[in-house]
Amino acid sequence: MESVVKTIPSVLILLGPPGAGKGTQARMLEEEFGLVQLSTGDLLRAAVAAGTETGQKAKAVMDAGDLVSDDIVIAILRDRLGEPDCARGVILDGFPRTTVQAEALDDLLAETGQKINAAVSLEVDDAAMVARISGRYTCAGCGEGYHDRFKQPQRTGMCDKCGGADFKRRADDNAETVAQRLQAYHAQTAPLITYYDSKDVLQRIDAMGDIAAIATDLTAMVEKSMT
Repeated sequence: MESVVKTIPSVLILLGPPGAGKGTQARMLEEEFGLVQLSTGDLLRAAVAAGTETGQKAKAVMDAGDLVSDDIVIAILRDRLGEPDCARGVILDGFPRTTVQAEALDDLLAETGQKINAAVSLEVDDAAMVARISGRYTCAGCGEGYHDRFKQPQRTGMCDKCGGADFKRRADDNAETVAQRLQAYHAQTAPLITYYDSKDVLQRIDAMGDIAAIATDLTAMVEKSMT
C-alpha cells in the first residue's frame, strides 16, 4: 500500500498600503499557484450571508455599529481555512493588522501544523502613492481597475474586460484622504514588519515599478517560500 503524503497548505500574507497593488498581485498568485485570496471584509460578509453561528455573532456586532473582535475574526478564518478550496494554500489580505492578531493567527495555524510561509511587504513611496491612488477608478460592472494616467481603457469610456460604460471612483480617493490613510497604515503596520522580520519570514518588494515586473519578482519569491 502506497503511503500518502499530505501537503501542508501554504499561508502567505500581503502587507501594503491602499493602492500598493495587493489585490492585483493576489489575483495573479491565485492563478499561478492555485491559492485562495482571503480578505477580512469578504470573510465577514460571507459568514454573515451564510448565517453560520460565528457569522450571526459578527452580524450582531456590526449591526450595533461596533468593531468585530479578533476572536470572531479568527473563528471565521478557522472555518474558512478548513474548506476544500483552501487545500493548496491561501493569501491573507488585510489580516493581521496588529501584532495581537498576528500572534492569534500563529496559534490558529499551529493547531493544524501550519505556519506563515512568507509575509511580503509591498514597499511604496508615499508621495507617488498619493498620485497613483488619487487617479484610480473602476468599472461598475466587473470591477476592473483603471487610472487617469497609468491605465486608461483601450477605447474611451468602455471597459476592456466586460465592455461596460459605467465607471465609478471611491469618494475617499483624494489626495488629502490618501495621505492620511498612508500615515495610518505605516503607524499600524510598522510593528508587524518587525514581528515577521523577527520570525525570518518577512520579504520586501519594491511595489512602485511595472505591474508585470513586480509580479515576476513576487512569483519567484513565493515559489521559493512554498518549497
